Amino acid sequence: MPDSEMTTGRLEAFSDGVIAIIVTIMVLELRARSQPTLAALWKVTPIFLSYGLSFLVVAIMWVNRHHLIHAVHGVTARLLWSNLYLLFWMSLVPFVTDYLGKNYHEPLAVALYGLDLFLCSSALYLLRIILVEQDSRDGNLADYHRSIQRKNVFSAALYLSSVPVAYLSVYASFFTFALIPAMYFLPEKRLAKQE
Repeated sequence: MPDSEMTTGRLEAFSDGVIAIIVTIMVLELRARSQPTLAALWKVTPIFLSYGLSFLVVAIMWVNRHHLIHAVHGVTARLLWSNLYLLFWMSLVPFVTDYLGKNYHEPLAVALYGLDLFLCSSALYLLRIILVEQDSRDGNLADYHRSIQRKNVFSAALYLSSVPVAYLSVYASFFTFALIPAMYFLPEKRLAKQE
């Protein structure tokens, strides 16, 4: 096994572990009501919905990051730091999810959630830049990465727009939060490593 592949495997294993912890922390924030009534369950609906949305967003980021890592030709310091940048903002998803679930009607909570997802999107964009540079000699792969980058930029712009929009209408921001995962429902196709 070449050294770069071993490093890629370690990078992926570390990132997968961090993402698994993120999902675990999110689910631990779900607290069952002590009263066994539908009314009591209804009160936790916003918390459950924010968890469901965040789980979907984290899952999409994981799938896309997984495909990105498998397209890497060589692990560089830039790639490692860009991956850590992504993991940092993803690690805040449990906090903003909990804050949103408990304060879903408050613009600050909605804006903070949108801001964190924007920063996660910017990190995926940076990872893709590294791949565009690595594949610059292969016109087909470079074009493929650039087309995906357009979707990344569009998603990041929507997340960023949800921040000020939250102060006008939290429901418009919620619509944005639901729209973006729909765009990523199907993961990008896997790229074969070039030998």
